[in-house]
Amino acid sequence: MDALFLSRIQFAVTTMFHILFPALTIGLSVYLVVLEFLWLRNRDEIYYRMYRFWSKIFAINFGVGVVSGIVLEFEFGTNFSRFSQTVSNVFSPLLAFEVMTAFFLEAGFLGIMLFGWERVSRGIHFLATCLVSLGAIISAFWILAANSWMQTPAGYQVVEGKFMVSDFFLAIFNPSTMTRMGHMTIASFETSAFVVAGISAYFLLKKRHVPLFRRSLGIALIMAALFSVLQIYAGDMSGRQVFHHQPVKLAAMEAHWETNKGKGAPFAVIALPRMKEERNLFEVPIPNLLSLLVTHSSHGQVLGLKEFPRENRPNVFVLFWSFRLMVAIGFILFFVMIWAAILWRKRRLYEHRPFLWTLLILHPLGFLAIELGWVTTEVGRQPWLVYNLMRTAEGVSPILPGNVIWSLSLFLIIFAVVGTIYFYYILKTLRLGPDLSSPIPPIQRSAGMRPPGGEKF
Repeated sequence: MDALFLSRIQFAVTTMFHILFPALTIGLSVYLVVLEFLWLRNRDEIYYRMYRFWSKIFAINFGVGVVSGIVLEFEFGTNFSRFSQTVSNVFSPLLAFEVMTAFFLEAGFLGIMLFGWERVSRGIHFLATCLVSLGAIISAFWILAANSWMQTPAGYQVVEGKFMVSDFFLAIFNPSTMTRMGHMTIASFETSAFVVAGISAYFLLKKRHVPLFRRSLGIALIMAALFSVLQIYAGDMSGRQVFHHQPVKLAAMEAHWETNKGKGAPFAVIALPRMKEERNLFEVPIPNLLSLLVTHSSHGQVLGLKEFPRENRPNVFVLFWSFRLMVAIGFILFFVMIWAAILWRKRRLYEHRPFLWTLLILHPLGFLAIELGWVTTEVGRQPWLVYNLMRTAEGVSPILPGNVIWSLSLFLIIFAVVGTIYFYYILKTLRLGPDLSSPIPPIQRSAGMRPPGGEKF
């Protein structure tokens, strides 16, 4: 195990741990905006109680997400310093923009959102919630813009071996940025909606706080139904973008070895790819479907893996199955929403225990789909750090493998501890349930209102 392999493992472990938390905070922030809007519009106390309960879950996730995200930025320097030196003029500004435009926005208004109920007017508090949500989405945009530039680089020129920005607009809005932004943010919205639905189903099964969690489940299912449909469309758009700009990744995702000439390319539902033999040991194909999906023509040409040098091919087995499992989860969640629609028509949505148990059991699947999506994205880019321009082996830091083993072992311990603490507080919050007794904050009518028992602030 050399420093390159170990550094890739360390960065992958850190990324896969970190991504769970911002994915949930992005979606939960939108859910909180909906709840506070309904409270202000309808003056129904139940929406306020729902907001206060889910904002606790949001705050815990936000805190862990910030801590784990900072580690990632350090790893660019510790594990991939040659990459950082080569692309810093393009890559660093994108990460800096994320801090200046998104993180400061989130952090600045998060305090008002969580602790400003008795200190600002309801309109200002709602504005703070909206800005925190906007900050979370903008943060995702800059991170995805930076990662998308690695996938489909644009707006640069190479000067004395270093990447320099020639057009910031093209670098930011490179060919894959907006497609991947839509795919990832919708995934976050859908995942969060299913998390809310799953937790709400648990309380309904336990017959605790039934009115509140009936309402909570209803709103979550409306959002989940919308995003499950949009995600299928966004996934199709993402696949066609990969076809146009990263053909070897698409061929590996589909275990497609031979270029189809004059006939449609089949879609392998399942397969056992063998990279050394350049074939699938076993497959169940659907004729012409791959051509139809990516070219919108039943006979469109799709390049096979044999068109590319062996050293430029990603791991086909990992990529094929990570992509298939991600797609399968997307359709499972979509069919669950069809089931929900049928139960709603029969007026049995909140009492049908098999459906509630299904929501409870399946609610983590969104996180698994996001993890599989990132595996597909990052493994599919290999062996490149900057697609077709800089190999991963060229970007690794000149460090001894033992140093990476030491830091990787330490991170595994820290992540286990942080994860344990996270679940302790999440489960404690769920065990306590929503607060139904504390008084609703009075309406603040001026900026100089005195907080209870205190001086003007």
